[in-house]
Parts: sequence; C-alpha cells; structure tokens
Amino acid sequence: MHTRRPSSANFDQWRELARSDPAMFEKRRQEAIAEVIRTAPPGRRERLRRLQWRIDRERDRYPDPMAACARLSRMMWESVHGPGGLVEHLRELEACWLGHPRQHMPKARVLGFPGRRDQNNAGL
Repeated sequence: MHTRRPSSANFDQWRELARSDPAMFEKRRQEAIAEVIRTAPPGRRERLRRLQWRIDRERDRYPDPMAACARLSRMMWESVHGPGGLVEHLRELEACWLGHPRQHMPKARVLGFPGRRDQNNAGL
C-alpha cells in the first residue's frame, strides 16, 4: 500500500476525516508523523522522536483540542523567546560576529552519588 505524504492531503480532507472517523484520523496522523521522522536526516530523527513524544504527552493532558493547541503554541514560542531559545542563540552569534564572544561559565565538578542499583548490588 502506498502512503501519501502529509502534504498531499489538504486541511479540509484532514478535518473531514477527523470529524467522520476519529480513529482513522489518529491512525493516519501517526503514520504521517512517522513518515516525516523516517525521512528526516539520520542525525535529527532521535530529537524529532523525543519532540513528538513531548507533543503527544501535552495533547494527552488537555481534553479539549483548542487548549492543547494553545499549549503547543506556547511551547513553540518558548523555544524561540525562552531561555536557550532561538533569539538568545542569535544574539550570541551576533555578539561573536561583532567581536564580543560570550564568556563561558566555569564548569563545576559533578559528584557521583550511589544509586539504588548500586546499593542493591552492594551485597551481591
């Protein structure tokens, strides 16, 4: 069976499918997402899978699709304007270009703590 690329179905077709057969809509939605991830450059696939997992969890939290959409929109804007976001990185790049590279914070030493696994295996 040949699956159509997500761009080959227009919004009205997706909307009609969601209205008439929600289960089929969800199945096709997941197939379309999987296809986009599968065809992404190999170095980006894991990040895309993790991002999609996070999106799906946010959608699960909200019973109403509009509330979920609003939350996902906030997430996108946070990735642009929030700490470590696109705007911050562009400003750092601009500062480097102007000869004012960002001063890196000193690195801290990470302390190791025994985990449960270590404690349970200590008596073996």
